[in-house]
Amino acid sequence: MTSTAESPAERLIIEALGIALAALPANARVAIAFSGGVDSSVLLDAAVRVAGASRCLALHVHHGLSANADAWLAHGEAFARERGVEFAAQRVEVSRKPGVSVEAAARDARYRALDALCAAHGVHFLWLAQHADDQAETVLLQLLRGAGLAGLAAMAPEFSPPGAAATRMRPLLHLLRAQIEQYASARALRWIDDESNADTRYARNALRHQVTPALTVHFPGFRDALARTASHAASAQRLLDDLARIDLSTVSRDEGRALSHDALVALDDDRALNLLRYWMRLQGFVSASSARLGDALRQLREVGAGGDGHRLRIDHAGHALRSYRGLVYWEAGDSNDPADEAALIDRETGELAWQGEATWRLPQWRGTFVFEAVDPADPNAADSDDAIPVSVLQRALLSARSRSGGERMRTSDAPGAPRRTLKNLFQERGIPAWKRDVPLLFIGDELLFVPSLGVNRAALPAHAPPTEARVRVIWREDWLIA
Repeated sequence: MTSTAESPAERLIIEALGIALAALPANARVAIAFSGGVDSSVLLDAAVRVAGASRCLALHVHHGLSANADAWLAHGEAFARERGVEFAAQRVEVSRKPGVSVEAAARDARYRALDALCAAHGVHFLWLAQHADDQAETVLLQLLRGAGLAGLAAMAPEFSPPGAAATRMRPLLHLLRAQIEQYASARALRWIDDESNADTRYARNALRHQVTPALTVHFPGFRDALARTASHAASAQRLLDDLARIDLSTVSRDEGRALSHDALVALDDDRALNLLRYWMRLQGFVSASSARLGDALRQLREVGAGGDGHRLRIDHAGHALRSYRGLVYWEAGDSNDPADEAALIDRETGELAWQGEATWRLPQWRGTFVFEAVDPADPNAADSDDAIPVSVLQRALLSARSRSGGERMRTSDAPGAPRRTLKNLFQERGIPAWKRDVPLLFIGDELLFVPSLGVNRAALPAHAPPTEARVRVIWREDWLIA
């Protein structure tokens, strides 16, 4: 679908969206992040003219930070309805914790909500309304904060976050705020003004209202210059990422969830820090300061590969850096807490009245319990340590639970064999912390099976008929299911 554009600004914006749309699969739907402000209003209006209303989806995030938030939601829904566009919204809670930037918390909450809405509606492309002035402000902010190359690269024209439902695209990134406002005026659009945009206590607003006007007078081409800086930084960062991938191929252990302590500290400081930054991004962590990363590397060098990870005092993004048996990894919790006293994640309990099912899918755990029949012709089947009589599985509800700390099990049938804590058993067998985050299988209120440790012998009858059918329980993570 095309539309005749009358003003120069209209022609530029229609052309930019036409190019962006042509890069997508035929008939693919596009979600537009729609706040109701002038930028997103122009983006939505132009998207309808270029792609047609049926291919557009307007997504609104209600932050609840303003007394006018409900009115903005109503305005956004009406604006989309006037153009025949499907509208969806989601309310979010923005952290107000001391020391947490409201701007950053709102941005993170907004992107999480937008991605969730894209996933719910099956849309794989998200258009954002940032423009050249936004890009220039971002580069300036990052420069003033002393950010590295990743920060100076600012906003990419196109970006696919790991695990995200939609690719983020910024088709207006090379256009000026003035051109967007000219389009809005030519189309007589109505939009809302967020009163917080005038609050110069926020760093971005201070730049917008007090710094960039002066730059415009004395350095009229500063936006293009900063855009080139962002582009150069992005190119340099790609090269650093290539180097980090090379290093990770030799340092990585256990599918990238851990690093070899020896191999990491063998790198010089610059390469080791570059690798740590890249690895943390792969783990989904927000970036850490250079000071914190430098301190982490210093402590890792001091601890040594065989040292005690409890001596590390590096906390970041709700996790603690640990060193255990030659591996470096992140464990949920605080570094002042004892390592691995309980499950890393508390998930809701699942229950099953087992009636011979071959599998029990647990999406909250991203895995499946497999019940594998033991061959009755196998002469050793009845004596197998991991074979469970069917009658045991049927005597009560099965439940999958998180570790709460202190659980015990007996792994031997030897007379007088004690029940031992799961923590001790995991440590004895060298199971790293991230592999201990598994569902515990209970029969009624009794622990029956623990992935990586096996069957709790105390839950089995002392004498079961040798002819009784038996099964083995196996835990398989999603990526292991064929």
